[in-house]
Parts: sequence; structure tokens; C-alpha cells
Amino acid sequence: MVCQGIVEKIEASYDKEYALEWDNVGLLVGRDDKEVKKIYIALDATDEVIANALAFGADMLITHHPLLFSPIKRITSSDFIGRRIIQLIQNDISYYAAHTNYDVLGMSDLSGAVLGLENSETLEVTAVEGDLGIGKVAKLESSVTLGEFSKQVKDRFHLGSVKVFGDLDDQVSVVAISPGSGSSMIRPAINKGADVLITGDIDHHTGIDALDQGLRVIDAGHYGIEHIFIEDMKEFILQQIPEVIVATEPLKSPFIIV
Repeated sequence: MVCQGIVEKIEASYDKEYALEWDNVGLLVGRDDKEVKKIYIALDATDEVIANALAFGADMLITHHPLLFSPIKRITSSDFIGRRIIQLIQNDISYYAAHTNYDVLGMSDLSGAVLGLENSETLEVTAVEGDLGIGKVAKLESSVTLGEFSKQVKDRFHLGSVKVFGDLDDQVSVVAISPGSGSSMIRPAINKGADVLITGDIDHHTGIDALDQGLRVIDAGHYGIEHIFIEDMKEFILQQIPEVIVATEPLKSPFIIV
């Protein structure tokens, strides 16, 4: 199938119109008429990911986070983004990013399901129509301690550790989850009456300020939650386009704790 056909399959389920206004999604580099037989899927288009895609012989690379967020005035080998774009073009790899459109139409439900949330509602509605947006919030069947719930988050998302703001003995019953960078989701979580927010990229001041407002925070890391995109997109592609061969970037945190 040509690249444009694959793009149409993706966007039939993850319409670009649902992406947030600051985002940059869709086909960002390469030919839309490229014949695609092999697809490589990752969270970010890093140097390592592109090298692995090349080694796999990929015709197309799909990531969650866009390589290009802001307009650029030149593409040269002296800039690391420019080098990546040049490498993709030289090797005739079409590059596609599904970011906040996927967050709204896929990641929110998926992260809630991984966490085992039932009868959830959207944490922050971003769509003009319907209950669609970023994150999920739900009431647990029975309350648990923050420590117990933190362990559940670690287990369900296959994490070695999480950072917790709050007393581990506190009881929590209403939980919110917002994959990715979640500082802006503190207020929506408080407004929804959440006892705890699971998200990523929470700095010291944001964490302690949330706690002072009665919201505990479990920082599971930006990558820690959003890595679920990789396997989910793989299953989507194989279901929609069974004739292609798909490989994925191995799960690997971008940092280590020592």
C-alpha cells in the first residue's frame, strides 16, 4: 500500500481535526506516494530510532511525538533535527506523527483501560462535540492507600519506579490519569474531585502546590505512561493493513535512576 493509503487508514480513526491547535501531526517528512511494505513504530524520532528503522529496512516511520513542532527556516546537517530529516529523505522513509489527535481518540481510553478504570469520564474535554479530550477520571470500586495504588501504576505500566507527592497511607478513591506532561492537568483533576492524578513531568513546585490543594500526584514519567502507544499502534496497523510488516522500538526509558 502507498503511504497516502496508510495515512488515510490512520486518520479515519485518529482524525487530525482532533489534535490540539499547538500540535503538528500527520505526514511530516517524505513521499505520500511511497510504496510501504515495512513500518517502524516508536514514541520519538530520535537518532537511535531512525538508525533502528534503517536497519529494519523501514519504508515508513510512525511516532507519537512529532519530530517537528515549530517552523524551521533551514534544513542542514549542522542541526540535529536537520540531520534527522535529511537522513529520512535520503533513505526514502516517509515519516508520520500521531500525537494529540491520538491522545484524544485513543490514548485517553487506552490509559484508563490499562489502569483498570471503569465508568470513566474525560478529564478535560477538548472536542467541540462529545465527551472527548485529554485524560480520564473515575471512582474506584473501593478506596486504597496511595502506596497500594502507586504499586498498581508501576505494575500495570511496567515501571521500575514512580515519584509520589503525598502520604502513602492516604486513602484514594477518585483517580485521574493524563498521559504525557501533566502540569496543566492539575486544575482539571482538582475540579473533577480527584484524590490523585497519574501523569508525568511534574516538577517540585507543581507537585507540592497540588498537594496543598488536596491532590496527590503520581509522576510515572512522560515515557512511562505513553509508551503504550507503541504496541497499540502496532496492533492497529496490523489489523488495518495486514500485508505490511511492522517492527517496534524496544521499550527503554530515556533515563536511568542511580
